[in-house]
Amino acid sequence: MKNWTATIGLVLKGMAMGMAEVIPGVSGGTIAFITGIYERLLETIKHILGPEVWRTLGREGLAGAWSKANGTFLLTLLGGMVFGIVVGVFGITHLLENYPIQLWAFFFGLIIASAIYIGRQVGVWKATEVVGLVVGTLVAYIITIASPSEGSTHLGLVFVSGMIAISALILPGISGSFILLLMGMYTIIIPTIKDALKTLAPESLVVLGVFGAGCLLGLATFSRVLSWTFKHYHNLTLAVLTGFMLGSLNKIWPWRKAVLGLTEEGEMVELQPGMVVDKVIKEVNLMPGQYAAEVGPSFLAGALICMVAGLAIVFALDRLDKRGL
Repeated sequence: MKNWTATIGLVLKGMAMGMAEVIPGVSGGTIAFITGIYERLLETIKHILGPEVWRTLGREGLAGAWSKANGTFLLTLLGGMVFGIVVGVFGITHLLENYPIQLWAFFFGLIIASAIYIGRQVGVWKATEVVGLVVGTLVAYIITIASPSEGSTHLGLVFVSGMIAISALILPGISGSFILLLMGMYTIIIPTIKDALKTLAPESLVVLGVFGAGCLLGLATFSRVLSWTFKHYHNLTLAVLTGFMLGSLNKIWPWRKAVLGLTEEGEMVELQPGMVVDKVIKEVNLMPGQYAAEVGPSFLAGALICMVAGLAIVFALDRLDKRGL
């Protein structure tokens, strides 16, 4: 019974990570961290994409290699992530279109609580950790205000975008989807995933395959770097990750006004009242009162409720993790 409970819990954690990665501004790495599987995931990725598993395969056979790769853990988590990505592509995008303020408020509360949670894991806050916190915050903030570029279906860029986006996936506070947006690749990759799932069109499958290959290389490289920093600079790494999360709050502020959009032809245009574009790619933050005056209803009460729910769920997940669920 306990094994089944743990398996179901791991599937749900994977689903949450998958759904988070579809949303620009929210990191799957954040979900991994607050659910207590982050360092285990890094070690697993490092082993399975490095030489360790293959050496074990030669010495101990398939069973030994599967154990070394932590295969059951990874397969269960990935299964949940795949399902979460599908739900995110078709479900969370619907919520973003119809209830954006409430959804962003929920994630805003989630990220605040996550930053507090990660910061509390730092054993001792010394000058080095404080500097790491400040640097992490500034880096993440600068990323959130960077201007997006124009993407391309060139397979080389698709490969590189996969490497970078997947690195952001395992970095709490930095969203892989948002990195894709900055690179101009979000409006290329997400529709391609939809098309590949719906039609199995060869051209979409090729782009998806190249993107996946980039993701694998990025995972193999970045997981080893992060695993090394955790082992040798644990407190400093946690402090920097806390800063990443604080800096990312700028991107997920609930009340935002769109100022730059992408047309169906791929042209970036400054948005005017009433203008319809294929994708909004840059926004400015407003206070709820300003939003109500310039854009529309602020849904302040509902947003505050959702924000509190986001705060509460992190501490609920923490308690579940401590109980071994």
